[in-house]
Amino acid sequence: MGNPTGQQFEITRGNARAVVTEIGAGLRAFEVGGVPYVEEFPEDAKPPMGAGQVLLPWPNRTKGGRWTFQGETQQLEITEAARGNAIHGLTRHLEWELLEHAESSVTLAVDVAVQPGWPVPLRATVTYEVAPRELTVTHEIRNEGEQPIGVGVGTHPYFRIGDVPTDELTLALPASRVRPSLPDEQMPYAEEQDVEGTEYDFRAGRVLAGVNLDTAFGGLTAAEDGTHHIVLSHEGQELLVWTGPDFRWAQVFTPDDLIGRGRAVAIEPMTCPADALNTGTDLIELEPSASWSGSWGIRVR
Repeated sequence: MGNPTGQQFEITRGNARAVVTEIGAGLRAFEVGGVPYVEEFPEDAKPPMGAGQVLLPWPNRTKGGRWTFQGETQQLEITEAARGNAIHGLTRHLEWELLEHAESSVTLAVDVAVQPGWPVPLRATVTYEVAPRELTVTHEIRNEGEQPIGVGVGTHPYFRIGDVPTDELTLALPASRVRPSLPDEQMPYAEEQDVEGTEYDFRAGRVLAGVNLDTAFGGLTAAEDGTHHIVLSHEGQELLVWTGPDFRWAQVFTPDDLIGRGRAVAIEPMTCPADALNTGTDLIELEPSASWSGSWGIRVR
């Protein structure tokens, strides 16, 4: 049996190092000075709970795998059997093509073919580039078809600050809107609402102990540089996750045990929330032959 994540592409600059996988173009490792800042997993293992994966042409869930394109009902493969949804797009388990591998960057590409539930072909690329104490990820999608279509992009990293327990980290999230989780529902998110006065207000920062989230946050306030800044911190150590203007949502997920290290925290940059193929919320509209590009990244301070 082959490696479930394919070839491993290491990139380095200074004392920063990242590892990207061939299958799914996922981020398997990012460390600075030997200190890990994402939850890593063995290269001979499947990514646990979507760790590090690229999610396109939609992130999160499409309810019942059904949506409508130009008046025709589309039926995607049901990939979340427990709830009966199509989850996290079409490229997580595909072999991506290596376009360029330099010392400090790697670019991979994949074609999203016309298939049941997906009517328009796409070409997607992702570039990972490390700098001292930083990782930048740039996504591009091109419409290769003859009809316009709306798409979404997400990614699924779990973050850490070395060996600090997740419950001791403080999360600061500049989100004014939230879709709380509804654990027993097929589409497990409530309607969008204001965070003011709720347990979902992380704008001033809150310690993660006792916080349980599988929650979509929107209404992200931009910093002076035009990007959104989400911060994990602990005693003067800071991990900044920044997302470009089109990444208007962040999913935060705190599973009890990801890879035997105990509690974990995923901060998932997303251009749109769950079920956007049906609602149209924040979809990226691509005309034939048009491309979209957007970035997010990690800075260690």
